[in-house]
Amino acid sequence: MRPFPLFVLHRPTALACAMKASALVVGLGLSFSVRAAEPPRPEGTSSWGLGLGLSSSQEPYADIDRDNEAIPLLYFENDYVEVFGARAEIKLPGLRISDAQQLDFSLVVKYDSSGYEEGDSSILDGMEDRDGGFWAGAQVEWQNDLADVYAEWLADASGDSDGQRLTLGIERSWEFGQHVTLTPRLAAVWQDQEYVDYYFGVRSDEVRFDRPAYEGKSGINTEFGVRGAYRFDRHHSVFLDLEAVRLASEIEDSPLVDSSTENSVRFGYLYRF
Repeated sequence: MRPFPLFVLHRPTALACAMKASALVVGLGLSFSVRAAEPPRPEGTSSWGLGLGLSSSQEPYADIDRDNEAIPLLYFENDYVEVFGARAEIKLPGLRISDAQQLDFSLVVKYDSSGYEEGDSSILDGMEDRDGGFWAGAQVEWQNDLADVYAEWLADASGDSDGQRLTLGIERSWEFGQHVTLTPRLAAVWQDQEYVDYYFGVRSDEVRFDRPAYEGKSGINTEFGVRGAYRFDRHHSVFLDLEAVRLASEIEDSPLVDSSTENSVRFGYLYRF
């Protein structure tokens, strides 16, 4: 499972809190790949776990506060499905190319809490709220001796932004003894015009003296990250993930944005039964 864009919601309603919690769970799940942190699961068996996640993330909207959360984690996996928080993968038949190479395919559904409420920042006062929602698509991963290369396409199934995202990434894991795994990664994330315009555009009826109209265009973010896992034994694991995102110029040019980057720090503990 792979990282996904950062998430920040402020002054939430009860419903927003629940949706935000789910999004944080899945964010931790994607960044701290359970498969990278635990021994391989034997075929024909299932695995599940419970834990706690902590996250601190900063979005690029002007004057928006850093978001800090503590959320319980739930994980389940068998030969056909993998669920972590608000993300679910349906595993499709793979293709073994050789002893050292394999292609894995899956269908993906997840909840993404991207968006804001007008009260989140002074620059957003008078803006119509932008909602997160459910996204659906597919993923393919090429595993080989050098690195894991993956591509994921997602479309907005909730119909809020009607946007699409395509992620191309590469990562490699190193094992240090029987307990430590370290995995750096690099990814390019293309976001179409509908996505960028929905979350970073300014509509004609939202214009004010310090917030001109802005129509977003498609752009590519660059994500850098590294995650580490320490496995105490077959039951107990802890995870740490650091990520920085270089925003596309089409996002950076938005009058809502005062930063060229996003960043996050995530930590989690998982007990695997």
